[in-house]
Amino acid sequence: MSNTADVQQQIINAFNFRHACKVFDPQRKISDDEFNTILEAARLSPSSFGFEPWQILVVQSPEKRELFRDFAWGANGATNGTAGQLGTASHFVIFLAHTDATMHHHSDYLQKHMREVKKLPEEVIGFINQAYEKFQTHDFGVEGKRQVADWSARQVYIALGNMMTAAALLGIDSCPIEGFEMAKTVEVLQEHFGIDPERYQPAVMVAFGYRAGEPPFAKTRRPMDQVVSWF
Repeated sequence: MSNTADVQQQIINAFNFRHACKVFDPQRKISDDEFNTILEAARLSPSSFGFEPWQILVVQSPEKRELFRDFAWGANGATNGTAGQLGTASHFVIFLAHTDATMHHHSDYLQKHMREVKKLPEEVIGFINQAYEKFQTHDFGVEGKRQVADWSARQVYIALGNMMTAAALLGIDSCPIEGFEMAKTVEVLQEHFGIDPERYQPAVMVAFGYRAGEPPFAKTRRPMDQVVSWF
């Protein structure tokens, strides 16, 4: 863009463009280059301690998507009788959140991550181990499979938001989906995708594509003075 004002307007336009798209145009597909950019926005997202406690499943097989049909009610296009996001989205994503099997302090996974991904020196790894243990056991009290998965899911939502914003900047629609039965989703992921439920729990789904029509409602949000307080 030519100047800061142009960039600011581009950002606001993208957020005004984005809505929770219930039905996509099944004939329009996102290009590989564009979707790789969307995925890169997730990969480069920040996370607490830089631990990246997420895995991303891109479910493109129609047969695999249909495995979720009966209980992923949020991906069925509301109640309008359509195939919904599962049947019409160009790309369908499931975010998995790591559990305490990998995210517990001093876990083998985290030691490997700090050495091989972050490439930190040993003295820094030792410092982070101590800080993270204090964070888990004292500061936030994040211990146990469910609590750690919930903490991981909060990191997932950072990556999710960045994916949807990147998509909107590219003129691509999206819809985040929490409308699914957790237990049945876990069962399908284990049986048909080989996902170990002791290590990963589904956090959120998100569909991408191009809208089949204009949003039925205008975007509404609280005014700024009801949202933000300055001190």
